[in-house]
Amino acid sequence: MSESKLALFIDFENIAIGVTDAKYKKFEIALVLERLLEKGKIVVKRAYCDWDRFPDYKRELHEAAIELIEIPGRKYSGKNSADIRMVVDAMDMAWSKDHIDLFVIASGDSDFSPLVSKLKENDKYVIGVGVKNSSSDLLIDNCDEFIFYEDLVRGLAKTPAVSTFKDKKQGEVFKLLIDSIKALMRENKEILWGSMVKQTMQRKKPTFNEEYYGYNTFSDLLEDAQNNNIIKIKKDVKSGSYVITGFAQPAA
Repeated sequence: MSESKLALFIDFENIAIGVTDAKYKKFEIALVLERLLEKGKIVVKRAYCDWDRFPDYKRELHEAAIELIEIPGRKYSGKNSADIRMVVDAMDMAWSKDHIDLFVIASGDSDFSPLVSKLKENDKYVIGVGVKNSSSDLLIDNCDEFIFYEDLVRGLAKTPAVSTFKDKKQGEVFKLLIDSIKALMRENKEILWGSMVKQTMQRKKPTFNEEYYGYNTFSDLLEDAQNNNIIKIKKDVKSGSYVITGFAQPAA
């Protein structure tokens, strides 16, 4: 099963200021990356900014393997230098990297609306990411899909507790399983094959291996999750593979 290849471009100053204005303590890049991993494999991650203004973020972004593109301060380069560099890089990638089919523009700035239009013209799917109050309606409406940062924070608060399981490993793997199934449901997947769920779990946690959690096969893991009243599964007659039909209890 082929998966989408994503390129992420972050107008960092716009996002960071929007998050601060919305009274959040700081911008959590991990929330954005986790949601995007549900869409496919992120092959390019770039953030554009005068990094002297946001030194506290540099280590966190480096650890997330995001390439930091240095944009000189406004007094040297003018207001739109970060925008222009980001647009040039995104369009260059759209033309030169055919395998990248999904572009993510993290900004609420309406100046990026022409970029979104041009990417769509080149048959690319475009997702916007931004803070609700500081995101332009023009940009939001022009994207194929728009993710609000506030929704990611709220989603974190709804994450199911795993402390109900005595075994820490079991709680950890069931949480990853639940998150991955929810991700596929958000993408409106009609049939949740076990293989799709496993692929999503591996994207979210590249080191995932069911054997580490004590299961010989992924099917064993799904059966155990059903036995623990987490999910409902059925076996597809033709393929013999498991299909997840839903949660045993209403998902949090």
